[in-house]
Amino acid sequence: MIQRIQTLYLLVSAILIAFLFVLPFAEIMNDGAIYLFDYKGISLDGVVKEDGMSIAVLIGIILGLHGFAILSYKNRIRQMRVIVFTILIMLGLFGMFFFFTYYSFSGAKVSFKIGMVFPLVAIVLDYLAIRAIGKDEALIRSIDRIR
Repeated sequence: MIQRIQTLYLLVSAILIAFLFVLPFAEIMNDGAIYLFDYKGISLDGVVKEDGMSIAVLIGIILGLHGFAILSYKNRIRQMRVIVFTILIMLGLFGMFFFFTYYSFSGAKVSFKIGMVFPLVAIVLDYLAIRAIGKDEALIRSIDRIR
């Protein structure tokens, strides 16, 4: 299981998504105040202005799906489907980042942090995992054909 490259891709992708619970996504400067945007929402000095429960739930779902995909290594087709579904949810998460950032304030200056890049890197790693799973599946089918 762990010796396969797609499992390592999925594991690194899950670790990057797990870091979203720790790292901030952006800092928003509006009217001289600097708001922090993280998985809890948009807050100023610990007081939440916009609740980010939907973002926290999506991050949790993505982590769960990554775990399920890693553990379903025996069924490669299901593993590929779960990863594709996870990629779609990560695209939605990325869209929610921008929605929360620009919806809350008009004309604010936004400073994006490194946490905004992690879903994109995870999408690339998941795509690489899908390609590796496809190669494994093709190899298994070719071996079955020879018998």
